[in-house]
Amino acid sequence: MKLYNVGKIVNTHGIRGEVRVIPTTDFIEERFAPQHKLYLQTAGAPLELTIEKARQHKGFVLVKFVGYDNINDVEKFRDHELQVSGEDQQPLEDGQYYYHQIIGLTVKTVDDGRELGTIKEILSPGANDVWVVKRAGKQDLLLPVIDDVVKKVDLANGQVLVELMEGLE
Repeated sequence: MKLYNVGKIVNTHGIRGEVRVIPTTDFIEERFAPQHKLYLQTAGAPLELTIEKARQHKGFVLVKFVGYDNINDVEKFRDHELQVSGEDQQPLEDGQYYYHQIIGLTVKTVDDGRELGTIKEILSPGANDVWVVKRAGKQDLLLPVIDDVVKKVDLANGQVLVELMEGLE
């Protein structure tokens, strides 16, 4: 079964078994809905968890799992990824992509085809996402995901074509 990250447990919350999750999905209400199944990434086989309840709180999602009723039950979940199965992914509209489709793509410039690096991370600071491009021998490049910069996402060839605005590089 193919699993995809939807959040990371960063801490516990209170003493009644809630965990604090940093979501890495645009579908927060859907992924963290009551009775929805998530998988906890572990050293062995993934642990299936069912959401009892969830709520947003100060940029995090506070999640309570069925059968995990105190802090001692969930303490070991800290710093683990929460994942969803591939069957639970919804089809997206044209021009929209899942994080796992973007991470790892090669970034090239439109005008001269110069290879800039590989997308290693996606940040969501506000109005638009920012793709973090790992470059050889240079600092990471931060690319805002806006139409003026990202010209074409070519999943078939594993690349993104961009036009660098003044001051980006």
